[in-house]
Amino acid sequence: MSPEPPVRPAVRVTMGQLTVSPDHTANRLAVADAMRTAARARADLLVLPEYASGFDPRGAGPEHAEGLDGPFVTLLRERAAATGVAVIAGTMLPGATPARAVNAVVAVDAAGGLVGVYRKVHLYDAFGHRESDRLEAGPADAAPVVMEVQGLRFGVLTCYDLRFPESARRVVDAGAHALVVPAAWAAGDLKALHWRTLAIARAIENTAAVVAVGQAGRGVVGRSLLVAPDGVVGLELDDKPGIRTADIDGGALAAVRDRNPALRHRRYGVVPLP
Repeated sequence: MSPEPPVRPAVRVTMGQLTVSPDHTANRLAVADAMRTAARARADLLVLPEYASGFDPRGAGPEHAEGLDGPFVTLLRERAAATGVAVIAGTMLPGATPARAVNAVVAVDAAGGLVGVYRKVHLYDAFGHRESDRLEAGPADAAPVVMEVQGLRFGVLTCYDLRFPESARRVVDAGAHALVVPAAWAAGDLKALHWRTLAIARAIENTAAVVAVGQAGRGVVGRSLLVAPDGVVGLELDDKPGIRTADIDGGALAAVRDRNPALRHRRYGVVPLP
């Protein structure tokens, strides 16, 4: 499947590589500041990390959960409406029981409308971590979350999902031109290498831009990056907090898909496992 090219030549994206703490009030202040920075840069979209509402590197759980009508998502919607900047950000929602939470990403359009909620499918039970001790997975058969911003369609993954190429392909099948990956990518041996390599691979194999935005701080790698659909890294941060802005060229994306029609040559589909 090869979605039609976007209608606007370029979409401006701001990547907010924030340090996130257990202090929800402080985090909202940092997010509001990032929204102001994105607006000053005339960005169309701000992407924030996984767990942007509240985080503990030892493990985030239900103590950080709040509803979609809570202060964090309310702030995103209010600031998007005020600035005209759409936003994609990680948060935590209440689970089915008080002992569980849901790792989620919300997509808010430039008018402040909540247009999508992605509940993380692949929980990070790897490299010595166990998200499933505190979190419940989202349904694998849920409709992909794809938000259109100025003619470019952004599909949502989260952190550990980056290791599963079928997750990215499913979002592209739903029409995404770009993959957005909010993350709190855990630090460790070879982890920064994996993060970068996987982001580039997902871009190349899907002929899609990748906007991979990580947290900075203790226990996480940072190193947010913007990858073009041909695999070229156009923007990359280090492990320190930072906010950077770049354009995604819709015409260049369409040209890559024309030269490399791999999506049209596919012989297999992607379906959730039972």
